[in-house]
Amino acid sequence: MYKILSLLTLIGFLTSCNNDAAKTETPPRDVKQYTIEQFYKSTNAGGGAFSTDEAKLLISSNETGIYNAYEIDIASGSKKPLTSSASESVFANDYVPGTLNIIYSSDKGGNENDHLILLKTDGSTKDLTPGEKEKASFYGWTRDNKSFYYSSNKRDQRFFDFYKMDTSSWTPTMIYKNDNGFDVVAISDNEQFLALLQSVTTSASNLFLVDRNSKQTKKINADSVDGNNVPLQFSLDNNILYYTTDEDSEFQHVMQYDITSAKKEKLFSKNWDVMYMTLSYNEKYRVIGVNEDGKNKLYIFDHKSGKAVDFPKIEDGDVQAANIGRSEKKMRLTIGDSKSPNNIYVFDFETKDLKKLTNTLNPEIDAADLVSAEVVRYKSFDGVEIPAIYYKPQQASSSKKVPALVWVHGGPGGQSRAGYFSLIQYLVNHGYAVLAVNNRGSSGYGKTFFKMDNRNHGDKDLKDCVWGKKYLSSLDYVDSAKIGIIGGSYGGYMTLAALAFQPDEFKVGVDIFGVANWLRTLEEIPPYWESFKTALYEEIGDPNTVDTVRLKQYSPLLHASNIKKPLMVLQGANDPRVLKIESDEVVESVKKNGVPVEYTVFPDEGHGFIKKENEIKGYGQILQFLDKYLKGDKKNEKIQ
Repeated sequence: MYKILSLLTLIGFLTSCNNDAAKTETPPRDVKQYTIEQFYKSTNAGGGAFSTDEAKLLISSNETGIYNAYEIDIASGSKKPLTSSASESVFANDYVPGTLNIIYSSDKGGNENDHLILLKTDGSTKDLTPGEKEKASFYGWTRDNKSFYYSSNKRDQRFFDFYKMDTSSWTPTMIYKNDNGFDVVAISDNEQFLALLQSVTTSASNLFLVDRNSKQTKKINADSVDGNNVPLQFSLDNNILYYTTDEDSEFQHVMQYDITSAKKEKLFSKNWDVMYMTLSYNEKYRVIGVNEDGKNKLYIFDHKSGKAVDFPKIEDGDVQAANIGRSEKKMRLTIGDSKSPNNIYVFDFETKDLKKLTNTLNPEIDAADLVSAEVVRYKSFDGVEIPAIYYKPQQASSSKKVPALVWVHGGPGGQSRAGYFSLIQYLVNHGYAVLAVNNRGSSGYGKTFFKMDNRNHGDKDLKDCVWGKKYLSSLDYVDSAKIGIIGGSYGGYMTLAALAFQPDEFKVGVDIFGVANWLRTLEEIPPYWESFKTALYEEIGDPNTVDTVRLKQYSPLLHASNIKKPLMVLQGANDPRVLKIESDEVVESVKKNGVPVEYTVFPDEGHGFIKKENEIKGYGQILQFLDKYLKGDKKNEKIQ
C-alpha cells in the first residue's frame, strides 16, 4: 500500500523496443497451453547466504508448495532441505558464523509478525524473539561474528528498537531505543555511529547520524527536505557514511559523507535510480544495482581505484540482488528474466565462472511458448508519457483478435517491472494481452513522476489506466470490446476505482486484496507503521482532517452502487494492511446491484498469497472468471 517496491511488483527480464513495438504485426504462432498447476510447479528461490567456508549457500524456496530453507553445495549443485514446514513459510536469513546452524524468519498465517528462529543442525529450534505480537527483522553480523543485529517492536508495537544478540547465551542488548520513528538503517563496525532514517513524506526522508560516544545526533541532508535520503553502510574505517539521495536530482545516486570533515561527495550516478550498493567485507569491491527502465543492471568496481571489474555480460537479466562472501572470492546473484522465475548464481572472481545453481521454471513448460516482456510508452489524457510493460500473446493477430487486461501494480508508488509472474504468463498463454501500466506516481522514473499522484489517487492515476485501455484498443489484434482491469493491493484499489468511477470503460475487474474504503484503511494501519503514518497521510490524506471529504469521494465502497460490471475479489483473511472487511463489504454492496461477483477468501494468507495451493486455486479461478465474463467462452459458463 505504500510507496516502496511492494511484494507484488514484477521482477525479471526486459526486451528493448520502441514505443510502437506492440503495434508491430508479428506472425501469429499457436502455442501449447499449460494448466495453472503446471505454471505453479515452477518454483521461486531467493536469498543466498554463504557458509563460513563458502562451500554452501543458504536459500529459501517454495518447491514443496510453501517456503522452506535449503542448503546448496556450490561445487556439486546438490540441494537439501533444512526445514520442512507445511503450514508457515520459512525464509532463511543466514548461517551462524563458524557453524551450520541457521537463523530464519517466519510469521503465522501471513500476519507479518515475523519471529527470528534459531535452527541447529540437530534439528532443535529456539524462538529468539518470542513476543506474541513482536515483529523482528534480521540485520546482519557484528565484525567479530559473535553477535547479530536485529530490529524489534517488542517494547512498543509502534516503533522498532535496534538490538544485538550474542550467540553464546542468545541474550539481547538494546543499542538504540526508538521513541520517535527514527529507524536504524546502518551501524558502523565499531558501533560508535548509527545512521537513522526519518520518513517525512513518501517522496522525502531525513538522514541522521548518531554518535553514541558524544550522544550527539546530526542531520546530514539539507534542512529543506526535497528528496529521499537512505543510508547504505559505513566504511570499514568507520569514517565514511554511504547513502543514496535524489535531493539534488531526479534519480537516486550514491553519496559519501566524511564524518570528520562533514564533506559530501557524489560517488556514483546514472539517469536511473540506484537500487542498492554494497561494499565487500574488506572493501575490495563495490557492487551497485541500477533500475534501468524496469530491470536492474549490475555495476562492479574495484573500490579503491574505481575501475570497472570484468564480469560476464548478463543478457537481458534483471539482477535482483548480489552478495559477496567474506573471502571476497565469490559472489551470489539473484537473476530473473520474463520467461522464468528468479534463479540463483555464484560468480567466482578468480576463475570468472558464473555458475547457475537453480532451475526454477517447471521443465514441463517450454519457454518458447511464453512471451518476453516489452517496454512500451503511451500518452495519457494530458500528454504525460506513461511507461508500461507489455505482454503480447503469440497467437494474436489482426484476424484473431484477443481480449486484454490493464494490470495495475501495488503501492502506491510501486513499479511493474519487466519480469516473470506466473499469473501473467498463465493469462497470456491462454490468449490475454496484458499491459502492466506504471501510472503517474510509480517509482523508477524520477521523483517528479513519483510525486504526480499525491493527494490525487483515483483521479489522474486512474485516467492513466483508462488511457492504457485506449492504447490497447489501438492495437489491431486486440478486441477493443473485451478489455478488463486487474490488480493487487493498491492495484486492487485501482480496479475498484475503475469500476466505480469509470463504470463504462472496462468490461470486468479483478480485485486482489484492494483498498475499498480509504478512511478505514488509514485509521486501521498496523501499529508498526507509526513512523511512516505521517508520510502516508501526506500522500493519501489524513482521515482526522478535512481530507475526509476527498477520501470519501474516492473510496470505491462508498460509490459501489455505480459498479455494474462483473467483479472478482480475492482476499487473505489475516491481511493486516487491507482488512478482510474491506473486501466483505464491497462484495456485499456490489451484489445488491445485481452484478455477478465471485469472492474467494484464503483463511491462511495475509497481504499477498504465498502458498502454492492458494495461488493455484485463486489464480485458476481468475482465468475461469475472465473466460466467462470477458472472453465469453461458453465452456466456462459455470465458475467452479
